[in-house]
Amino acid sequence: MPRLLLAVAAAGFTSVSTPTLAQDAPVGQASAGAQKAAMCIGCHGIVGYQSSFPEVYKVPMISGQGAAYVSAALQAYRKGDRQHPTMRGVAVSLSDQDIADLAAFYASHGEGAPAVPAAPPAAPPEVQALLDRGACMSCHGANFNSPIDPSYPKIAGQHSDYLYAALRAYQVEGKPYQGRSNAIMRGQVKAFTQAELKQMARYIGSLPGDLRVVPQSRFR
Repeated sequence: MPRLLLAVAAAGFTSVSTPTLAQDAPVGQASAGAQKAAMCIGCHGIVGYQSSFPEVYKVPMISGQGAAYVSAALQAYRKGDRQHPTMRGVAVSLSDQDIADLAAFYASHGEGAPAVPAAPPAAPPEVQALLDRGACMSCHGANFNSPIDPSYPKIAGQHSDYLYAALRAYQVEGKPYQGRSNAIMRGQVKAFTQAELKQMARYIGSLPGDLRVVPQSRFR
């Protein structure tokens, strides 16, 4: 199972259907993204903010996330590969340039952040066995903060309840407001119980990482 936690997260938990980037894909500008983030900061710019529909969990941290992943996630919401009514409503209003600019803006929040240790604290043996079975580090890096592909998410330190909800979303079928339709992830996650997913999410969420919430001035 080489891609168990491909896109969990944040901001967020947690694997998305990654689009192939065209050669003429727009180049994101962080300064432009800062001017377009008003619809994002009401959830992602408040420390501890919690979603209430369709599930209750802390919204993913996306500041410091890789730009390619943020872009891929927004495109998946826009396309409908990720089901979430609020994110779907936001994403369909965005142009490709908007997405690129917002992705660059949130990625820029990781600039100058302290280096994350190359190896994380050891997981409990039973959790390590689950991570090994899922080959999670083969995609997300030994510290879960260095994905091998820029369109994969950083998941170290992400809210554990969001990571769990994101993983569980691949087990959901036929619901209008929940679920993720990545066929590979769906097949892989079904091999784990919800208790096992929660164990992995709790450990990964406890690790040091680049992800954080950057409050905007209007909320300080």
